[in-house]
Amino acid sequence: MATDPSPRGSQQAPTIAPRAAALAIARLLRGKGHVAYLAGGCVRDELLGLEPADYDLATDAIPEQIQEVFPKARGVGESFGVMLVRFQGRTVEVATFRSDGPYHDGRRPSEVQYATAREDAQRRDFTINGLFRDTESGDVVDFVGGQSDLANRTLRAIGDPHDRIREDRLRSLRAVRFAARFSLEVDARTQAAIEATASELRGVSRERVGGELRRMLAHPTRHRAITLLEQWRLDASTLGEAHSAGELPRVAALPADASFAATLAAWSLDRAQRNAASGVEHWSEVVNLSSRERADLLEIRRIVGVIAAEWRTLSKAARKRLASSPCFPPALDVHAGCDLRHSRSVRSEVDALAQEVGGIAPMPFVRGDDLVQMGFVPGPAFKRVLDGVYDLQLEGKVIDPAEALVQARAMLRSLDGI
Repeated sequence: MATDPSPRGSQQAPTIAPRAAALAIARLLRGKGHVAYLAGGCVRDELLGLEPADYDLATDAIPEQIQEVFPKARGVGESFGVMLVRFQGRTVEVATFRSDGPYHDGRRPSEVQYATAREDAQRRDFTINGLFRDTESGDVVDFVGGQSDLANRTLRAIGDPHDRIREDRLRSLRAVRFAARFSLEVDARTQAAIEATASELRGVSRERVGGELRRMLAHPTRHRAITLLEQWRLDASTLGEAHSAGELPRVAALPADASFAATLAAWSLDRAQRNAASGVEHWSEVVNLSSRERADLLEIRRIVGVIAAEWRTLSKAARKRLASSPCFPPALDVHAGCDLRHSRSVRSEVDALAQEVGGIAPMPFVRGDDLVQMGFVPGPAFKRVLDGVYDLQLEGKVIDPAEALVQARAMLRSLDGI
């Protein structure tokens, strides 16, 4: 029995690159007479000239045999033959070649059987994800035509597209993500299957739908992803509202690093402009937003509204307060999609405000403790006075703490008894 190169629970920092760790694990499996291939996304990414996020292995070794080589390996889907092996601080997923039985819940097979590499490739979703790479020779092992489809920039389901999509309904959203991210054209039969089963996405858990949306909308290719979602009528089942396809000016204007909340704000406003109901509370539920994401989505949409309708009439203090919000920059990006000239004007004004003494959000000259030290008893008037003095500071009408304290004292006396 071989010694596990990195004990379970080890906090060892990685001392080896991810690919090297996968190849080392494969070498140890081959030393015991097993086949071990790099599998799936990492092979696809390398062929596209991209750096894979992680490296997975597929092998003919069953979990018990994997554990003989790596005694501390952990099963994370042992009924599916999936084990996690840690090597020099890196964790690699090692899965046994398998074929899948019927899918009864639209998510996972009711049973699996250990199988050959060819059978394992045939049960995967799209040809570009059904590729293996021999870890000894480096040759690509292709049973499904994935290399040709990559070369032709085509996304194609393996086997019968309707079967593949119905097996796991989330594959429709995965198709959108892959087509957008890798600039692929979708095979006509695959697209037809996605469109034919679009309504069936309603039965997929909100957690899974939200997770897939995060992955596609976090990427700079989000505009094409949303366009495909709407063109294929997946928006209705994904968002739980009426189908609505059309222009996406706010989404298109977003910077590459736009946040998930900013993208949702842009998309919801683009849809609202087409008379599609896209309320924040509804989206929070159907997309499974965290409380932080919901708050950011609400705030970005609020600020977009203020910029569009009120910016020109706001005082300097109000503009500085608004611009100091962490949600102001993404809101301005969203606003740019519907009024680029105004957005640029606002950005220029904010840049000028930032050059003033203290910038946009200076530390207040006066705080509550200062008012208490002046002999005033805390009460409802405190906030009004603190806000009023801070506005004077933002306007440049008080320039030092001493003058601010004088103003605070005068305000408190005028509000005495409130």
